[in-house]
Amino acid sequence: MTIANQKGGVGKTTTAVNLASALSAAGLKVLVLDLDPQGNASTALGIDHHSGVPGMYEVLVEGKPLGEVVQKCEEAPDLWCAPATVDLAGAEIELVSMVARESRLQRAVAKYFKGLAQAGERRVDYVLIDCPPSLGLLTINAFVAAPEVLIPIQCEYYALEGLSQLLANIELIQEHLNPDLAVTTILLTMYDGRTRLAAQVVEEVRQHFGEQVLRSLVPRSVRISEAPSHGQTVMAYDPLSSGALAYLEAAREMAQRGVHEGAEVEGDAGVGAPPAVADPWARWTDGLATRRGTASKEGGA
Repeated sequence: MTIANQKGGVGKTTTAVNLASALSAAGLKVLVLDLDPQGNASTALGIDHHSGVPGMYEVLVEGKPLGEVVQKCEEAPDLWCAPATVDLAGAEIELVSMVARESRLQRAVAKYFKGLAQAGERRVDYVLIDCPPSLGLLTINAFVAAPEVLIPIQCEYYALEGLSQLLANIELIQEHLNPDLAVTTILLTMYDGRTRLAAQVVEEVRQHFGEQVLRSLVPRSVRISEAPSHGQTVMAYDPLSSGALAYLEAAREMAQRGVHEGAEVEGDAGVGAPPAVADPWARWTDGLATRRGTASKEGGA
């Protein structure tokens, strides 16, 4: 699943890493591909991504096997990340002259899954791709590699600015490069229940996108903002916070929805492959109400 929005500051990276952590905590194997040269997803997951560390640049430009750059994240039982380093900033220019420049990520992921299957290792249940806030070759590679798109939308006045252009670009990818691509999930972020504007944005987005919009609302949260500076997701930094619970419920809702029709991709465990665990959320059910009650005492933290 590609997490994208051409507008910056809407919570793309925050959404990618926290959904990944929540899914992994429920017993699923999750891989995060950091395609943003800033490497914020790598930082939030506590992954080493200084210059010289093999990462997505080497995979896309040099053809290095994805399995050789993937690192295990310490905060969750089966969470993995292929980091972004500063070298990735130059990848856009270098990819322009390459053969099959739009599908290099797709091929790398397919080979990675094939290698896992041949080695008898556990399949990947979810791949979440964090994109830069622009439609360059990095983002196009993400759209070609994944059958699903998740768009985080900020609950503020300019939230829908540029969204029509993003959707138009996705349609172009569908027509020419990846006919299976679909916007399956919209997640509303930075929700402030004290403002009428936030409620209006939620209503407008739900009216426009319908069932694509998750019921879960991610609130503005001090804990969400603090977590990356500690090299953690909010799921690890403060699992009882309102932000952590919101992402947990969003991940649960996402997993229960399953995979949209036509999301089969090459390999034994594709980017859109169904979860290997029948009901990974059962163990969360009993304690969720208690956790939510505890978090509500934080005063919106």
